[in-house]
Amino acid sequence: MSHNIEIQNDSHYPDIDHAQLQKAILTVLQQQEEASDSGVTVVFTDDARVRELNKQHRGTDAPTDVLSFPADPLPPEIMGEDDVAYLGDLIIAFPYTQAQAKRLGHDLGDTLALLVIHGTLHLLGYDHDTPENRAEMWSAQAIALSAMGISDVIVPALEDADHA
Repeated sequence: MSHNIEIQNDSHYPDIDHAQLQKAILTVLQQQEEASDSGVTVVFTDDARVRELNKQHRGTDAPTDVLSFPADPLPPEIMGEDDVAYLGDLIIAFPYTQAQAKRLGHDLGDTLALLVIHGTLHLLGYDHDTPENRAEMWSAQAIALSAMGISDVIVPALEDADHA
């Protein structure tokens, strides 16, 4: 079996390289030695929807670049032989992210790859809520970015952003 990575771009936003984003997620899953039968969904939506989700789930009434929603794992006795261990959803505000990349002078594709790497690490339990956790997460993130051929120079600009 292989990883099941679904990318939903229902608004048909341009300039989204599905193959690059799938590769970024696979890179994280392989580096973290995640079972080969796990799934992730990436949804591209507008700023208003992300703002609504951010307010509802995090208490922050503002848009952000990416939100991570880890899935509750199915108990082993329910999982079938062909079932995929679903890790969760990544919700990306495309207009917000596009404007952020342009404002900071970063390549949009690299920025989107960073967001799915960052979000996937959250789905796997990483967080940046303490200096120690942040150092661990940023290290894993840097390794994945490097494997993708993306400079981690884009990361510091996102450290202060309100993303999860």
